[in-house]
Amino acid sequence: MRIFLLLITLIGISHITFGQMNAQEIITAKCTNCHRSGGDAPFSLETYESIKKRTSFIKHVVETNYMPPWRADAHYRDFGNNRSLTAEEKTTILNWIADNAPDKKKKAATNNNEVLNRAPDLLLKIDSTFLVRGTNEEKFVVFKVPFELADTQNIEGVELYANNKKIIHHLNYGFYAVPDKDIHDGPWMIDTDTDTAGIENKKYVPLEKSMVYYSGWIPGTSNEFYPKQFGWVLPKRGVLILTVHYSAIAASEESMLGVKLFFKKQPVERNVRIISLGSGGIAERDIKPKFVLFAKQVSTFTLKVKTQETQSVMYVWPHMHYLGKEFYAYAVTPENDTINLVHIPDWDFRWQELYRMKKLIKIPAGSVINMIGVYDNTAGNPFNPNNPPKIVFSTGNMRASDEMFTLLMIYVPYKEGDENITL
Repeated sequence: MRIFLLLITLIGISHITFGQMNAQEIITAKCTNCHRSGGDAPFSLETYESIKKRTSFIKHVVETNYMPPWRADAHYRDFGNNRSLTAEEKTTILNWIADNAPDKKKKAATNNNEVLNRAPDLLLKIDSTFLVRGTNEEKFVVFKVPFELADTQNIEGVELYANNKKIIHHLNYGFYAVPDKDIHDGPWMIDTDTDTAGIENKKYVPLEKSMVYYSGWIPGTSNEFYPKQFGWVLPKRGVLILTVHYSAIAASEESMLGVKLFFKKQPVERNVRIISLGSGGIAERDIKPKFVLFAKQVSTFTLKVKTQETQSVMYVWPHMHYLGKEFYAYAVTPENDTINLVHIPDWDFRWQELYRMKKLIKIPAGSVINMIGVYDNTAGNPFNPNNPPKIVFSTGNMRASDEMFTLLMIYVPYKEGDENITL
């Protein structure tokens, strides 16, 4: 899953500000999450010089609302990592550009993802660069990264490390404790296109019982972090498993991958968990009607899943592929109250997100999570990979030529007063 974040920008304007922020502070807060050295975007906007030479482009993407990308409907549910610009912020930036973009720096602003304000404490990466061959076919590869530390570590944030994100369709990563076995046993890489991949992959199956944490990366997403007392504990000894879905590419390119980990000094009092609903997860067979997208049709699918425990939701992560058109998720409590979770009115596979709640959202036990997905498998869908359109299935292998209807939620078991905790 690829990278694409171009964001607007910058540097101080003397006459119009919003919330006491000048243009430079706005861009730091809303744009440098991606437009930074080593970030998802193709260029950095961390310096005045890098912005000054792009003011014409910045003006265009701000006026057309192309940047910063934000697909969620803020009226349905607003999020703590909302990087869209308000009308006042747009005016601040555009007036600054009209004023010939003077360099009027103020104090350094804070990025809206606090983990990115410092270097990672640990980088786990694959043994060597992997060559993704230009065969115009998607590829699935599994990488294993052993690690052995002096002690366990409390984790406050996770960020993908990749030299070439544009060739990645998406990836999942899992951390597994291996206290008493050889962490180097088995291959460091499994190309699932090879004849022996199934046999080799069996060596990883026993790890499933010792999973510590599991998450992933999709194009456009913010980085995952856990403020205050939340987080998870990395074991002293174990392996990182990266399951990578590479996009179909015409020319061969090299890929170096890993995960950056950020430690927190205070203990983790609340261990975060992740659950996946729908395609590839819980209740996949309960999608109604059967999840088949017929050619030349716009189709709507629903899923209802009852919660087994009271949860405090921190993040929601909707996922569809190229035929996605609209996505809803909400919970209905046993008292018949509705809790809005997320609405993507105009789905765009290129701009996905791990949506962070402003405050923890309580979902009582016995509530029903409702998902609604609309898919456009017609010639009128400019992202339809098939011309002419053809029938599309969900086989569970997550290829882009198939479809998905998934909602992941990162949460902690509920405690009294969670509703008041600001993230």
